[in-house]
Amino acid sequence: MSDQAPASPSTTPRQWPAHDPQTRRWLPERSRPVDPDRVEALLAREWQRFTDATPESGEHNARASNSLPLGVTSSFQHWEPYPISIASARGAWLTDVDGRRLLDLSMGFGAMLVGHLNPVVVERVRTALEEVGTLFVTPSPTATEIAERYQERFHLDLLRFTQSGTESLMYAIRAARAFTERKAIVKIEGGYHGGYDALQVSVKPALADIGPAEAPIPEVPFDVEAGTVHVVPYNDLSYLQRILAEHGREIAAVVMEPVIENLAIVVPDAGYLAGVRAACDAHGVLLVFDEVKTGLTAGYAGASQRLGVRPDLVTLAKSIGGGLPLACFGGRAEVMQVVVDGRMAHFGTYNGNPLVMAAARAVDEVCTHDALAAAEDINVATLDAIDAVITEFELPAHTVGMGVKGCITWSTTPVRNYRDYKATDFRLAELSWLWGVNRHILTPPGLDEQWLVSLAHTQADMDVLVADVRELATALRA
Repeated sequence: MSDQAPASPSTTPRQWPAHDPQTRRWLPERSRPVDPDRVEALLAREWQRFTDATPESGEHNARASNSLPLGVTSSFQHWEPYPISIASARGAWLTDVDGRRLLDLSMGFGAMLVGHLNPVVVERVRTALEEVGTLFVTPSPTATEIAERYQERFHLDLLRFTQSGTESLMYAIRAARAFTERKAIVKIEGGYHGGYDALQVSVKPALADIGPAEAPIPEVPFDVEAGTVHVVPYNDLSYLQRILAEHGREIAAVVMEPVIENLAIVVPDAGYLAGVRAACDAHGVLLVFDEVKTGLTAGYAGASQRLGVRPDLVTLAKSIGGGLPLACFGGRAEVMQVVVDGRMAHFGTYNGNPLVMAAARAVDEVCTHDALAAAEDINVATLDAIDAVITEFELPAHTVGMGVKGCITWSTTPVRNYRDYKATDFRLAELSWLWGVNRHILTPPGLDEQWLVSLAHTQADMDVLVADVRELATALRA
């Protein structure tokens, strides 16, 4: 894998910091610009094609907008002029209200890692519905068993179940504050961690609002009461060290995704995460890894185990629940003692209920080393095939992968932080996403072009994506 920027035959490629060897990033040796007028013409054509092919989705969104703001149940689901509405799903495929089958490469941002209606999940949940129960609001062996399984798999001393990533991050921060008796936190510029106020700071902010790259200014939405939040660039260890040196006595925790997955995929530089760990230790600051998106998608025991850096607390969600609402936070026994002795109260009526525990057991059984390795092999083969297309057509793009996730990033240079992400070609990204949607391939909206190879995907399924990329490349160079 190369970390050199594309260059013309007469140009010496620039050297970039090496990425962590447990991640994947590939850049081509050369590229050519794409005619922006060609991109705009194709976008106009593809949006017309979209509305022509999805009238029932348009009608459904109009109806839904009478009861749901924007006609959706979560704002990320919306795009203009309207999103596709899905009627059913099985395995790796969706069926929309217009009767079209679409290859699902979003897979709930990883929540559907085992595939839609995975038979083991369905059977376990059916048994819970028919023979066990759905909610006791008491201790239960069903929750204890999953907690013990997670202890072993994710190397957690103690953990508590929640319903969502947002909830887990909120409690992880509160636990860090209770443990350190400090209030402030540090987060990564551009990073997303759910809806908790302190983590709404500088989530994909406008560049005009956040100052220079070397001294970022936190952007706080008006509706948010954030407290003290320091914002640092990803992959900039020296800036983090400076913030900790100046404010460490006030800072409870550094909260970060070990691999950023809301800006397509941004991987850590070699040694960066170990440096973050050491900097936190030097100032008595806790390190919290948000593994809501990485979790099982990064490997059998998550990104922290794969990358070899142990946080003080970790949050998990999405991939562990088989499509049911399950999350958790946990970590070092010393830190989690704040729940034991009451320094931080943690409650939740639905925590660890038998229904989601049944799904969790199924996911733990299905997501073996071999099963996840096989899915990752398919992902790597897909990335390799797309790399060949990028090379053949000299596209101004590169690929990034982590575990069973991959993406095309429309930039000739590596994206190492939020400012790099903002410099990518979003018109090409929009065209690439829409091109796939119109050819029955669904990746997440938001111009981040990230896909997930679930346990239900085959190489033949992913070859559909490769063919789609080749068709787009052909159209761009026509």
